Amino acid sequence: MDAKVLIESFAEFARSKNVDRPTMIRILEDVFRAMIRKKFETDENFDVTINADKGDLEIFRIREIVDDNSEDIWDFDKISFSEARKIEPDFEIGEEVYEKIELEEFGRRAVQMARQTLIQRIKDLEKDILFNKYEEQVGEIVSAEVYQILGREILLIDGEGNELILPKGEQIPKDRFRKGDTVKAIVHKVDMMNGNPKIILSRTSPVFLERLFENEVPEVYDGLITIVKIVREPGERAKVAVESYDDRIDPVGACVGMKGSRIHAVVRELQNENIDVINFTDNLDLYVSRALSPAKVTSISANEETKRISVFLKPDQVSLAIGKGGYNIKLASRLVGYEIDVFRELNENEEEDVALIEFQDEIDAWIIEELKKTGLDTAKSVLALGREDLLRRTELEEETIDEIFRILRQEFEQ
Repeated sequence: MDAKVLIESFAEFARSKNVDRPTMIRILEDVFRAMIRKKFETDENFDVTINADKGDLEIFRIREIVDDNSEDIWDFDKISFSEARKIEPDFEIGEEVYEKIELEEFGRRAVQMARQTLIQRIKDLEKDILFNKYEEQVGEIVSAEVYQILGREILLIDGEGNELILPKGEQIPKDRFRKGDTVKAIVHKVDMMNGNPKIILSRTSPVFLERLFENEVPEVYDGLITIVKIVREPGERAKVAVESYDDRIDPVGACVGMKGSRIHAVVRELQNENIDVINFTDNLDLYVSRALSPAKVTSISANEETKRISVFLKPDQVSLAIGKGGYNIKLASRLVGYEIDVFRELNENEEEDVALIEFQDEIDAWIIEELKKTGLDTAKSVLALGREDLLRRTELEEETIDEIFRILRQEFEQ
């Protein structure tokens, strides 16, 4: 393989990978200089000129002519007078000899190795470009096509044929994709694994929801409305706290849109995830009340030291505060940064009810705490809920729940 064929084939391959011309020339020169160092031990006195468009390569070895008896005669950049005269009869001492080196002089094996090295350098460069491209896009939405569905992840292809990964844990539980589907997700993180870029996408990240709001709500994109915090249970429920520094803008109304037009687009993308948009405020009591929406809070008591808040509600509001699967209270706690304990306000007719704490001699403290987390703080509230609902709302075992009911019923039978 001569220099022209080698350079032209490399240039064509490099162009197919969208490598710019200066980078292409730099890689060619690096590889040829590596060949020179291997053969001549140094490339300091070599001039390498490459024209990738025409496939031209010129390598010149430059040496100064010294007397045959000179002490410098063995230096890499010196040549004896007698050797120089063999190249050109009219050379004189002190002049420089430019000796052209043909590619064939490096040997067939060296040329083949150079070809492989050039291709590998481009592939490595391509990996670096891909890594840098997606590293700059971390936290941004991308669209890609599903091409393979595996047990633990889905493999996708972007518009340039690059492989992206959507792990099972980063998928919304209700997501059901088929080969050929177009998927929206954010770039979650980019790692380099064994020299190959690994691009991980996510549809469960709060950032994904934030970017969807930016796409659907111009005021968010323009910075007129600020998203203060987002908490999610992917596919189930999300709470978004927003605020605006412009009194003329209603941040909640703008995010929801006319007849819910804006938020519906976001909800559809998130597999019908319920989204509560609330006004952020520095008033903790008001913020907690809004976070527990749609439940209506009667009173609130906060403990700054323990970071716990006791919320009191009417009996018919407790289930709303807890929410299906306990998601509402969990998300509200995460949104405000406090652990929220829900308590029922007792009516006059409920004076005979007994607080669960009174049963601590018969029921373990951790079980009472588990019941309180679901808004149950009295014996009658537990009995009124029923066995099946308690099984669904808590992580207690059936035998434990049956024992709780036995103890509580015994109290009232007495």
